[in-house]
Amino acid sequence: MQFESIEAFLAMGGYATYVWLSWGFTLLVLIAVTVASIQKTKQIHKEVRESLTREKRINQAKEADLL
Repeated sequence: MQFESIEAFLAMGGYATYVWLSWGFTLLVLIAVTVASIQKTKQIHKEVRESLTREKRINQAKEADLL
């Protein structure tokens, strides 16, 4: 679909409100999903580091008990 001007493009044939709200909502959802994914990844990495540290301490304590 070709538009005669930028104003015609932005007006979207009289459906601008619906079109631009849809684009805005979609962009908002994509940003929210990206931010949530990044936060969850950081949380998982932190939990794994803590688990490995705890496991290492447990193994060191077991080794100390064996000596």
